[in-house]
Amino acid sequence: MTALIHVVEDDSDHRHALCDLIEAAGYRAEGFAEGRAALAATSRPDLVLTDLRMPGMDGQAVLEAVRDRDPDCPVVMISGHGDLAQAVQAMRAGAEDFLEKPYDGMHLLTVIERSLRARAARAEIGRLQDQITRAAEGGLLGQSAAITALHARIDALAPTDLDIVIIGETGTGKELVARALHAGSARAAGPFVAVNCAALPESLFEIEIFGHVAGAFPGAQDKPGKLEAASGGTLLLDEVEAMPAAIQPKLLRALQERAVERLGENRLIPLDLRIVATSKADLRSLTLDGSFRADLFYRLAGAEIAVEPLRALGEDVLLLFSHYAGLAAARYGRPLPPLDYALKQRLLRRAWPGNVRELKALAERFALGLDMPEDAAGPVGAPESLADRVAAFEAREIQLTLERCRGNTERAARALGMARRTLNDKISRYGIRS
Repeated sequence: MTALIHVVEDDSDHRHALCDLIEAAGYRAEGFAEGRAALAATSRPDLVLTDLRMPGMDGQAVLEAVRDRDPDCPVVMISGHGDLAQAVQAMRAGAEDFLEKPYDGMHLLTVIERSLRARAARAEIGRLQDQITRAAEGGLLGQSAAITALHARIDALAPTDLDIVIIGETGTGKELVARALHAGSARAAGPFVAVNCAALPESLFEIEIFGHVAGAFPGAQDKPGKLEAASGGTLLLDEVEAMPAAIQPKLLRALQERAVERLGENRLIPLDLRIVATSKADLRSLTLDGSFRADLFYRLAGAEIAVEPLRALGEDVLLLFSHYAGLAAARYGRPLPPLDYALKQRLLRRAWPGNVRELKALAERFALGLDMPEDAAGPVGAPESLADRVAAFEAREIQLTLERCRGNTERAARALGMARRTLNDKISRYGIRS
């Protein structure tokens, strides 16, 4: 949207002339005869241009009020001859710039453009620093539509107390999503307990989840299970699709009653926790063949979050690669090699079956100056023709569209603007799995 500039000037002729000049330069302008009227306006300016000497509320007071309301809004002062000392004081108080009357109109527009650019640059730097901070703290780095939508979904669901199922391929950051849900909830001060369902032997699963009391079996001492340990916080059931069938009905009962019974004890211990389950398989499909209980799925899936694979994140691949390469270079005390255009293109075309885990490993190799492994586009450094690059781009776009359409070739063909038969031919030619 075009920048809005508030012009605060008690001289009506000068004020109208300034507004005309600013609008002729392509900006929007609103004029005010005095500071209080400008501050009472419902519109929020991108920049304030104010005279220094005005009856009532002078420019210095306008500057202080604007900075109190919006510290990043640039304020440009216009000062009369002999007001230099006050103008310097205003600059020290945070004014972006000042012009002494009489001033050149083109110079004023240059100052406005520079001030707006500086504000935009500060906002961009802040946004990138926030992303880097999120990543360093275990957050989700990226600015693609998929990551933006994921953040919005997390922000919407985190404050609720719904149990949640997170679906995504291996290495897509499902645990990071779970931790973000916990951090954004009212349970953030409580424990975050993770259980890897695929790593627990079936013989130990019940003991680890439900706990036991002394004497429950030879040598047993009192030990709370993971459900009890997570009370007051969040329990992450990682790779929940691997949970043994015999445990599923017992977990379902504990979740329904929000109470757990330790092995060897007939007393129910109340639970106050949220369950977040992750799965690399579609749990809905698993309920159809009976490999995962449908009633447990619907108990867990108060809401669902789908995490997109790395190949669907577009330019975020480069952002993530640069981030992890920079971390590795700093860790090993090495200068970060430049990321040239050819390598960027190969990273964007890579299939990334291992997702972010694969990318982190590759970024570390890059930071250490090691040979890069071959990818789907051939060895790093291999020359490619224009036809090869166009084909790789086309294959990637078809793959992403099929994923968005959940493998429905008819919908994908419509989205791509081609006949379904043509799409099927290309799927076959490129060896795309739909």
